[in-house]
Amino acid sequence: MTSLDSRLDIRPMAGSLGADIDLAGPVDDALFAAIRQALDDHLVIHLHGLDLAPQDLVALTRRFGTISRAPYITHMAEHPDIVAVKKSADERKVSTFGNAWHSDFSFLDQPPMASLLYAVQVPSHGGDTLFANMYDAYDALSDGMKALLDGLDSMHSGKPYGTGGVPGNVAVSKSIGIERNRPEADREVAHPVVRVHPATGRKALFINSIYTQRFAGMTAEESKPLLDFLYAHAIRPEFTCRLRWKAGDLAIWDNRCTLHYAVNDYDGQDRLLYRTMVQGERPVPAIPRETLRSFETALA
Repeated sequence: MTSLDSRLDIRPMAGSLGADIDLAGPVDDALFAAIRQALDDHLVIHLHGLDLAPQDLVALTRRFGTISRAPYITHMAEHPDIVAVKKSADERKVSTFGNAWHSDFSFLDQPPMASLLYAVQVPSHGGDTLFANMYDAYDALSDGMKALLDGLDSMHSGKPYGTGGVPGNVAVSKSIGIERNRPEADREVAHPVVRVHPATGRKALFINSIYTQRFAGMTAEESKPLLDFLYAHAIRPEFTCRLRWKAGDLAIWDNRCTLHYAVNDYDGQDRLLYRTMVQGERPVPAIPRETLRSFETALA
């Protein structure tokens, strides 16, 4: 048990990442600074027993930075900064929102730096969220693989929302409004495969199986073997933690150094959470691309 502030009780969730946190008292500037530091230290923080109205969640999100709205997703009419992440009890055998390993909306030019998810109604069992530590995933690679990946970019796109849509045999929850067949979602954006976290200075893998399409300068077929290896490597059990929800819980995670996965194992039960996101910056590569280009020119 550790504490950055006497009002903040922090207990690690797993060896790699995650912390359970109990708060005592209102979140003043000093306590918020301790929460922010806990997020840098643990990557995912799980705060218990809160009673947040939607406007409270929005206000807390703004303390982290500018709010980022999720593209192609319907937000709450009365609270346009919030997405209601919902699956109804009568929706069975459907794909749920976030039901694959990913970093939120990594196809944006400036992907969100953090996401906040507040539990309003949760099933009696199931509906957990898994997280994976992309610092540890990078650190566990061989020196040769690190050297290769440090200089690579990958192409991300909002393909699930684009003209290809989702496979016709996949039933998708109707409780969340999702736009499909949007041509602009097919646009590819280059991001470094290995990014440097602006606060910690650590290197993290930045690829995910939903939005990463290929390596820059390669075809999807050429990219697939290495991407498949990285996807499997990134979610090794020792890099993960599991968050079990109760109503009134708030999870905050850093999208720049984690992946997450919503477990879809609660058919016949209602689940409702409110989600907001914080605007991020353009990912910083492990090797500045100007340096890389100068080196390549010198070798030519």
